[in-house]
Amino acid sequence: MEETQKDPERQQSEVARPQASRRDPDELKQRLERWLARHLPAAAAPRIAALDVPASNGMSSETVLFDASWQEDGATQTASLVARVAPDPSAVPVFPTYDLDRQFEVVRLVGETSSVPVPRVYWSEPDAGPLGAPFFVMERVHGRVPPDVMPYNFGSWLSEASLENQMQLQAASVRILADLHAVDDAEQRFGFLASGRPGATPLRRHVAEQWAFYEWAGGGLRLPLIERCFAWLQDHWPKDEGPTVLNWGDARIGNVIYREFDPVAVLDWEMAALGPRDLDLGWMIFLHRFFEDIAATLGLPGMPHFMRRDDVAATYESLTGYTPRDLDFYTMYAALRQGIIMSRIQHRAIHFGEAVMPDDVDDLIMHRATLEAMLAGTYWR
Repeated sequence: MEETQKDPERQQSEVARPQASRRDPDELKQRLERWLARHLPAAAAPRIAALDVPASNGMSSETVLFDASWQEDGATQTASLVARVAPDPSAVPVFPTYDLDRQFEVVRLVGETSSVPVPRVYWSEPDAGPLGAPFFVMERVHGRVPPDVMPYNFGSWLSEASLENQMQLQAASVRILADLHAVDDAEQRFGFLASGRPGATPLRRHVAEQWAFYEWAGGGLRLPLIERCFAWLQDHWPKDEGPTVLNWGDARIGNVIYREFDPVAVLDWEMAALGPRDLDLGWMIFLHRFFEDIAATLGLPGMPHFMRRDDVAATYESLTGYTPRDLDFYTMYAALRQGIIMSRIQHRAIHFGEAVMPDDVDDLIMHRATLEAMLAGTYWR
């Protein structure tokens, strides 16, 4: 079954979403038509049809799918489009800020400076007036996305595919990182992604950003397990961080649209940053293991042969000549970052009355056992 571009943060938004988008589709359609009329040629008379606001919206940045038609040079023009709209603060979003104009620039520049397939971006609207929140509009790309709910590693088109096709998709996905990290002069071209946090290196500043996110996400509540993981990072810091490259940030196959097991659009650049290559590699490796741990908990076979740490590293090295390093550190960092996100999601569920605060605050972290095993040095055995 063909799927189309969806909310790039489905993993988080499907875990706990007590409410759908509050945007009225009819009003949204009228607002979009008025806005398009200002960005298209005079007398274009834009019309919007087939507008859809996916039910997973409301917690993170919202995705609005729509078809537009207008008059230009005496002919009818049509386009399938996607609007990414910043969330309403009352929806208790996952992240403290949503700089959609920055995301727009990242996608635009990635399309111009690399071979990584991204949707064409059309307009960025930083003014909240037209739709009630900032947004940007991009091309709608058709294809299939490995699902997050239920996770793709059981009962999905990917888990049911042949081993050959699964390995084809894995190799093509690692190539996305290789191609992205090959962008020339990334620190100059994407300098607007540089962190302003204290730290002598991009990795130090990246971790400082995550500490600030942790403090914000819990509203002052301390999670001893998260803080033990931060301390572990300081004790196991890489001796050589390697070159600084453009990082996708949320480097996982659930943020890619595929056709015939090859990527045709890479989505969700909200977490894009400058840092070591291994940041993206650690995230890609761990996020699959995160789903594998869910499968194991449910007594399901999963896909243990897929996205294995050594295989991902070997493929990346064959494509780039760079030998991934310190993957214990970078996968721990990925698990820690995911732990902060999952605790925020649970805070959100508690806020909306769908969960209660556990007696042990570390139980706010869905994969608590994973982090504890990593700290003990037993997880990758």
